[in-house]
Amino acid sequence: MSTTTLLTGRGLVESPRWHDGRLYFSDWSAGEVLAVGLDGRSEVIARVRSLPLCAAWRPDGRLLIVSSADGKLLRLEPDGSLVTQADLGSRGTWNDIVIDGRGNSYVNGAGFDPTAGEAPKPGSVFLVTPDGQVREVAGDIAFPNGMAVTADNSTLIVADSYRHCLVAFDIAADGGLSGRRVWADLGVGTPDGIAVDLENAVWYADVPNKRCARVAEGGEVRQVVELDRGGFACALGGPGRTTLFVTAAEWRGMGQAEMVAPGSGQVVMTSVEVPGAGWP
Repeated sequence: MSTTTLLTGRGLVESPRWHDGRLYFSDWSAGEVLAVGLDGRSEVIARVRSLPLCAAWRPDGRLLIVSSADGKLLRLEPDGSLVTQADLGSRGTWNDIVIDGRGNSYVNGAGFDPTAGEAPKPGSVFLVTPDGQVREVAGDIAFPNGMAVTADNSTLIVADSYRHCLVAFDIAADGGLSGRRVWADLGVGTPDGIAVDLENAVWYADVPNKRCARVAEGGEVRQVVELDRGGFACALGGPGRTTLFVTAAEWRGMGQAEMVAPGSGQVVMTSVEVPGAGWP
Protein backbone atom coordinates (compact mmCIF):
# COMPACT_ATOMS: atom_id res chain seq x y z
CA MET A 1 0.00 0.00 0.00
CA SER A 2 1.47 3.34 -1.04
CA THR A 3 1.31 6.44 1.13
CA THR A 4 1.02 10.18 0.57
CA THR A 5 2.82 12.65 2.81
CA LEU A 6 0.41 15.08 4.45
CA LEU A 7 2.92 17.02 6.56
CA THR A 8 6.66 16.86 7.17
CA GLY A 9 9.51 18.68 8.89
CA ARG A 10 8.47 17.87 12.47
CA GLY A 11 10.13 16.03 15.37
CA LEU A 12 8.91 13.02 17.36
CA VAL A 13 5.29 12.95 16.18
CA GLU A 14 2.71 10.88 18.08
CA SER A 15 -0.88 10.54 19.27
CA PRO A 16 -2.87 11.17 16.04
CA ARG A 17 -6.60 11.74 16.60
CA TRP A 18 -9.21 12.54 13.93
CA HIS A 19 -11.73 15.13 15.10
CA ASP A 20 -14.15 17.49 13.38
CA GLY A 21 -12.56 17.31 9.93
CA ARG A 22 -8.91 17.58 10.96
CA LEU A 23 -6.13 15.35 12.27
CA TYR A 24 -4.72 16.33 15.65
CA PHE A 25 -1.32 15.05 16.73
CA SER A 26 1.54 15.84 19.11
CA ASP A 27 5.11 16.85 18.37
CA TRP A 28 6.94 15.68 21.48
CA SER A 29 10.17 17.36 20.41
CA ALA A 30 8.51 20.78 20.20
CA GLY A 31 6.05 20.30 23.08
CA GLU A 32 3.13 21.12 20.79
CA VAL A 33 -0.29 19.72 19.97
CA LEU A 34 -1.21 20.53 16.37
CA ALA A 35 -4.10 20.20 13.97
CA VAL A 36 -3.69 19.60 10.23
CA GLY A 37 -6.33 19.57 7.52
CA LEU A 38 -6.41 17.35 4.49
CA ASP A 39 -5.01 20.31 2.56
CA GLY A 40 -1.81 20.09 4.63
CA ARG A 41 -2.35 23.38 6.46
CA SER A 42 -1.53 23.09 10.15
CA GLU A 43 -1.72 25.14 13.32
CA VAL A 44 -0.53 24.77 16.92
CA ILE A 45 -3.48 24.53 19.31
CA ALA A 46 -1.64 23.93 22.61
CA ARG A 47 1.87 23.98 24.03
CA VAL A 48 2.80 21.60 26.84
CA ARG A 49 6.40 20.82 27.70
CA SER A 50 6.08 17.12 28.38
CA LEU A 51 7.69 13.92 27.16
CA PRO A 52 5.55 11.92 26.38
CA LEU A 53 2.75 14.21 25.20
CA CYS A 54 -0.50 12.45 24.27
CA ALA A 55 -4.07 13.72 23.89
CA ALA A 56 -7.63 12.54 23.22
CA TRP A 57 -11.09 14.04 22.69
CA ARG A 58 -13.96 13.73 25.17
CA PRO A 59 -17.51 13.11 23.86
CA ASP A 60 -18.36 16.72 24.79
CA GLY A 61 -15.69 18.02 22.39
CA ARG A 62 -13.05 18.98 24.96
CA LEU A 63 -9.45 17.89 24.40
CA LEU A 64 -7.59 16.26 27.29
CA ILE A 65 -3.78 16.30 27.30
CA VAL A 66 -1.50 14.10 29.41
CA SER A 67 1.25 16.20 30.97
CA SER A 68 3.66 13.51 32.09
CA ALA A 69 6.13 16.09 33.36
CA ASP A 70 3.89 17.22 36.24
CA GLY A 71 1.61 14.18 36.54
CA LYS A 72 -1.58 15.94 35.45
CA LEU A 73 -4.37 15.43 32.97
CA LEU A 74 -5.08 18.83 31.41
CA ARG A 75 -8.22 20.10 29.68
CA LEU A 76 -8.06 22.59 26.81
CA GLU A 77 -10.64 25.34 27.31
CA PRO A 78 -12.37 27.26 24.48
CA ASP A 79 -10.20 30.31 25.21
CA GLY A 80 -7.04 28.23 24.68
CA SER A 81 -6.12 27.98 28.35
CA LEU A 82 -5.23 24.69 30.02
CA VAL A 83 -6.79 23.66 33.33
CA THR A 84 -6.30 20.54 35.45
CA GLN A 85 -8.88 17.84 34.81
CA ALA A 86 -7.24 15.33 37.18
CA ASP A 87 -4.10 14.88 39.24
CA LEU A 88 -2.48 11.65 38.08
CA GLY A 89 0.35 11.66 40.61
CA SER A 90 4.01 10.80 40.19
CA ARG A 91 5.32 7.56 38.69
CA GLY A 92 7.83 6.52 36.03
CA THR A 93 6.32 8.05 32.90
CA TRP A 94 2.72 8.79 31.94
CA ASN A 95 2.09 7.90 28.31
CA ASP A 96 -1.00 7.29 26.17
CA ILE A 97 -4.67 8.17 26.67
CA VAL A 98 -7.91 6.92 25.13
CA ILE A 99 -11.41 8.14 26.01
CA ASP A 100 -14.40 5.85 25.48
CA GLY A 101 -17.95 6.75 24.49
CA ARG A 102 -18.98 7.18 28.15
CA GLY A 103 -16.36 9.83 28.76
CA ASN A 104 -14.08 7.60 30.80
CA SER A 105 -10.39 8.25 30.19
CA TYR A 106 -7.78 5.49 30.31
CA VAL A 107 -4.24 6.72 30.87
CA ASN A 108 -1.27 4.37 30.97
CA GLY A 109 2.30 4.71 32.04
CA ALA A 110 5.54 2.80 32.35
CA GLY A 111 6.79 2.02 35.83
CA PHE A 112 10.13 3.61 35.04
CA ASP A 113 11.64 6.46 33.04
CA PRO A 114 13.44 4.97 30.02
CA THR A 115 14.88 8.34 29.00
CA ALA A 116 16.70 8.52 32.35
CA GLY A 117 18.25 5.08 31.94
CA GLU A 118 16.17 3.49 34.72
CA ALA A 119 15.80 -0.30 34.84
CA PRO A 120 12.56 -1.58 33.26
CA LYS A 121 9.61 -2.01 35.61
CA PRO A 122 6.07 -3.04 34.56
CA GLY A 123 3.53 -0.30 34.04
CA SER A 124 -0.20 0.15 34.57
CA VAL A 125 -3.45 1.50 33.19
CA PHE A 126 -5.44 4.04 35.21
CA LEU A 127 -9.07 5.05 34.87
CA VAL A 128 -9.97 8.74 35.13
CA THR A 129 -13.74 9.18 35.45
CA PRO A 130 -15.47 12.28 34.04
CA ASP A 131 -15.53 13.84 37.53
CA GLY A 132 -11.74 13.52 37.84
CA GLN A 133 -11.47 10.47 40.10
CA VAL A 134 -8.35 8.34 39.40
CA ARG A 135 -7.77 4.67 40.12
CA GLU A 136 -5.53 1.89 38.80
CA VAL A 137 -7.46 -0.70 36.79
CA ALA A 138 -4.71 -2.89 35.29
CA GLY A 139 -1.06 -3.65 36.00
CA ASP A 140 1.86 -5.83 34.91
CA ILE A 141 2.14 -4.42 31.40
CA ALA A 142 5.83 -4.47 30.54
CA PHE A 143 5.71 -1.24 28.51
CA PRO A 144 2.18 0.09 27.92
CA ASN A 145 1.84 2.09 24.73
CA GLY A 146 -1.09 2.76 22.39
CA MET A 147 -4.68 1.99 23.44
CA ALA A 148 -8.04 1.67 21.71
CA VAL A 149 -11.64 0.96 22.73
CA THR A 150 -14.01 -1.03 20.52
CA ALA A 151 -17.14 0.67 19.15
CA ASP A 152 -19.49 -1.06 21.62
CA ASN A 153 -17.46 0.22 24.61
CA SER A 154 -16.91 -3.38 25.73
CA THR A 155 -13.17 -3.89 25.19
CA LEU A 156 -9.98 -1.96 25.87
CA ILE A 157 -6.94 -3.04 23.84
CA VAL A 158 -3.45 -2.07 25.03
CA ALA A 159 -0.19 -2.35 23.12
CA ASP A 160 2.57 -3.93 25.24
CA SER A 161 5.67 -2.99 23.27
CA TYR A 162 8.20 -4.96 25.31
CA ARG A 163 6.17 -8.20 25.23
CA HIS A 164 5.35 -7.77 21.50
CA CYS A 165 1.63 -8.25 21.94
CA LEU A 166 -1.76 -6.61 22.22
CA VAL A 167 -3.56 -7.18 25.52
CA ALA A 168 -7.35 -6.93 25.87
CA PHE A 169 -9.64 -6.27 28.84
CA ASP A 170 -13.40 -6.34 29.30
CA ILE A 171 -14.77 -2.96 30.36
CA ALA A 172 -17.32 -2.98 33.19
CA ALA A 173 -20.19 -0.50 33.57
CA ASP A 174 -18.16 1.49 36.11
CA GLY A 175 -15.12 1.60 33.80
CA GLY A 176 -13.21 -1.14 35.62
CA LEU A 177 -11.26 -3.77 33.70
CA SER A 178 -11.34 -7.57 33.92
CA GLY A 179 -10.90 -10.65 31.73
CA ARG A 180 -7.29 -9.89 30.84
CA ARG A 181 -6.06 -11.85 27.82
CA VAL A 182 -3.50 -11.69 25.01
CA TRP A 183 -5.54 -10.37 22.11
CA ALA A 184 -2.75 -10.88 19.58
CA ASP A 185 0.78 -12.25 19.77
CA LEU A 186 2.72 -10.16 17.25
CA GLY A 187 5.92 -12.20 17.09
CA VAL A 188 8.65 -9.69 16.24
CA GLY A 189 6.12 -6.88 15.93
CA THR A 190 6.65 -4.01 18.37
CA PRO A 191 3.34 -2.16 18.75
CA ASP A 192 3.22 1.54 19.54
CA GLY A 193 0.09 3.59 18.76
CA ILE A 194 -2.98 1.61 17.63
CA ALA A 195 -6.41 2.06 16.02
CA VAL A 196 -9.38 -0.30 15.72
CA ASP A 197 -11.66 -0.70 12.68
CA LEU A 198 -15.22 -1.80 11.93
CA GLU A 199 -14.19 -5.48 11.70
CA ASN A 200 -12.51 -5.22 15.15
CA ALA A 201 -9.11 -5.61 13.54
CA VAL A 202 -6.30 -3.44 14.90
CA TRP A 203 -3.78 -1.32 13.05
CA TYR A 204 -0.53 -0.91 14.99
CA ALA A 205 2.42 1.34 14.22
CA ASP A 206 5.87 -0.22 14.61
CA VAL A 207 9.05 1.81 15.09
CA PRO A 208 11.85 -0.78 14.68
CA ASN A 209 10.13 -2.62 11.82
CA LYS A 210 9.24 0.63 10.00
CA ARG A 211 5.67 -0.25 9.20
CA CYS A 212 2.02 -0.11 10.19
CA ALA A 213 0.27 -3.49 10.23
CA ARG A 214 -3.37 -4.58 10.48
CA VAL A 215 -3.98 -7.70 12.55
CA ALA A 216 -7.01 -9.74 13.50
CA GLU A 217 -7.63 -11.11 16.99
CA GLY A 218 -5.14 -13.94 17.43
CA GLY A 219 -2.41 -12.16 15.47
CA GLU A 220 -3.12 -12.93 11.81
CA VAL A 221 -1.62 -10.14 9.70
CA ARG A 222 -4.19 -8.82 7.23
CA GLN A 223 -2.38 -5.83 5.69
CA VAL A 224 0.93 -4.01 5.97
CA VAL A 225 1.92 -0.45 5.10
CA GLU A 226 5.69 -0.24 4.68
CA LEU A 227 7.39 2.97 5.82
CA ASP A 228 10.83 4.46 5.21
CA ARG A 229 11.16 5.40 8.91
CA GLY A 230 9.76 4.30 12.25
CA GLY A 231 5.98 4.24 12.65
CA PHE A 232 4.98 5.71 16.01
CA ALA A 233 1.19 5.82 15.94
CA CYS A 234 -1.82 5.61 13.64
CA ALA A 235 -5.43 6.74 13.39
CA LEU A 236 -8.39 6.09 11.11
CA GLY A 237 -10.15 9.24 9.96
CA GLY A 238 -11.01 11.36 6.98
CA PRO A 239 -14.39 11.14 5.19
CA GLY A 240 -16.03 7.88 6.25
CA ARG A 241 -12.98 7.13 8.43
CA THR A 242 -11.38 5.29 5.49
CA THR A 243 -8.02 7.05 5.64
CA LEU A 244 -5.18 5.60 7.69
CA PHE A 245 -2.93 8.31 9.10
CA VAL A 246 0.51 7.32 10.42
CA THR A 247 2.95 9.50 12.36
CA ALA A 248 6.54 8.50 11.53
CA ALA A 249 10.10 9.69 12.13
CA GLU A 250 13.71 8.48 11.90
CA TRP A 251 14.37 6.78 15.24
CA ARG A 252 17.77 7.27 16.86
CA GLY A 253 17.25 5.61 20.24
CA MET A 254 15.86 6.18 23.72
CA GLY A 255 19.18 7.24 25.21
CA GLN A 256 19.95 9.86 22.58
CA ALA A 257 19.68 13.59 23.29
CA GLU A 258 17.34 13.78 20.32
CA MET A 259 15.48 10.49 19.98
CA VAL A 260 14.54 11.15 16.35
CA ALA A 261 16.44 12.92 13.60
CA PRO A 262 15.41 16.61 13.64
CA GLY A 263 12.90 17.44 10.92
CA SER A 264 12.27 13.77 10.09
CA GLY A 265 8.83 13.65 11.69
CA GLN A 266 5.95 13.44 9.25
CA VAL A 267 2.33 12.42 8.85
CA VAL A 268 1.58 10.06 5.98
CA MET A 269 -1.76 8.69 4.85
CA THR A 270 -3.28 5.95 2.73
CA SER A 271 -6.79 4.78 1.86
CA VAL A 272 -8.21 1.63 3.49
CA GLU A 273 -11.27 -0.48 2.71
CA VAL A 274 -12.50 -1.10 6.27
CA PRO A 275 -13.41 2.14 8.08
CA GLY A 276 -12.39 3.03 11.59
CA ALA A 277 -14.68 2.40 14.57
CA GLY A 278 -14.53 3.01 18.28
CA TRP A 279 -11.90 5.17 19.92
CA PRO A 280 -9.54 6.91 19.24
